[in-house]
Amino acid sequence: MKKDIHPEDYRTVIFKDMSIDYAFMTKSTAAAKETIKWEDGNEYPLIKLEISYKSHPFYTGKMKLVDTAGRIDKFKNRYEKFSKKSKTPETDTEDPEAGE
Repeated sequence: MKKDIHPEDYRTVIFKDMSIDYAFMTKSTAAAKETIKWEDGNEYPLIKLEISYKSHPFYTGKMKLVDTAGRIDKFKNRYEKFSKKSKTPETDTEDPEAGE
């Protein structure tokens, strides 16, 4: 192995899965802007996660739909006009009184 390529500044941090409010302690070199008070009474750097093994469908076996800020409704409303156009019946617009 090459020498001096691995970081030296490992420290104890808390990772928190914000979707299910689950937190775990581990060592990391990741930068953190916030801190949190842990169960042992000490304060540690906090790194927020959107998903972890506790909430990921692959590991849980459950599909969880998280609709953030109504994204599904916004999508449906945006593309609703296209589905209405395709559902309207075609009508003949020729004027029978028009000369040939």
